[in-house]
Amino acid sequence: MIDVEKVVAAAESDAARWDRDGLPDEMITLAARTGLLGADRPVTFGGAGLDARELGRIAATLGQCCTSLRSLVTVHGMVAAALDRWGTAEQRRAWLPGLTAGEVVAALAATEAGAGTDLAGVATTFEADGADRLVSGHKLWVTFGQVADVFLVLGTADGGLCAALVERDRPGVSVEPVEGQLGLRGARVAHIRFDRVRIPAAQLIAPPGFGLSHVVGTALDHGRFTVAWGCVGIARACLADAAAHAATRVQGGSALAEHQLIRATLGRCWVDVEGAQAICERATEDRIAGSAHALVSTIAAKYAAAHAAAVVGERAVQVLGAAGCAPDSRVGRFYRDAKVMQIIEGAQEVAEVTIGEYVLRGAR
Repeated sequence: MIDVEKVVAAAESDAARWDRDGLPDEMITLAARTGLLGADRPVTFGGAGLDARELGRIAATLGQCCTSLRSLVTVHGMVAAALDRWGTAEQRRAWLPGLTAGEVVAALAATEAGAGTDLAGVATTFEADGADRLVSGHKLWVTFGQVADVFLVLGTADGGLCAALVERDRPGVSVEPVEGQLGLRGARVAHIRFDRVRIPAAQLIAPPGFGLSHVVGTALDHGRFTVAWGCVGIARACLADAAAHAATRVQGGSALAEHQLIRATLGRCWVDVEGAQAICERATEDRIAGSAHALVSTIAAKYAAAHAAAVVGERAVQVLGAAGCAPDSRVGRFYRDAKVMQIIEGAQEVAEVTIGEYVLRGAR
């Protein structure tokens, strides 16, 4: 049984501090011990074997208290999902038990200066050297890159794009902590440099040519799903805080909630939250059913939920006024986090194009 409540209890009291100082190592350990880092992995490898519906609920619950904590579950799960889907039987036996137990923390190293939205343009190389590969490149904005024990790295080699597991402690790996970014300030973000890092060729996941379309594609799909549900949590928390403030804040002799414009704002927020959740529910059902529509419905869920989190967060800050701009304001923190969620994988327009193409093909 995954003890989400134990983690949430710590997050509700300390999330503002984590936003300043970073998610502490002891919290990462707690997330591992309570089963969060192996929530949807097979029981064969020590996971809880949860389905998409249960995983989505966990992501939403974590999203309501701390985006950085939810991001830990997301990025670690992205690597584990990719390995589980595309790793060999030997790779799965070697890596999944440690990943599932949280004994090994994983991060995805894909984005580069010239390859953000278009990951096909990565410049990182995997140079053949006998039975080994030499990894060289500079990865940016790696969530939990400061603490990860292993990175799933996207790069290019003879034969096309490929992905491989690269341990942090190998010679030639250097970590540059990133601080003060707009959102996800607790997510221990780092830039990672690989300087001719030698790894066994056996740590390549799938053959060259499958690195982005299959391995990292699976990771990104898993990430979009948990980000979507996490954003539903953000939006719901912002709405709750705005409604509570409107009901108790007296201005001009009456509560804010008595003003029609405030009521209208809260009404729009509620519709946005419920609409985003409905689209996430649809994506969840598609994933459980193994539907051919699951990939696009997950993209739509992430798009809708991130938009809802951003607009509801913005409106909540307006309702709270100065209180929403305070250093430890939950709404203020979520407002910043939500904007980051919108630009992950690139501009919102990228998702709109994909969804539009789906519509033209004859969506349900």
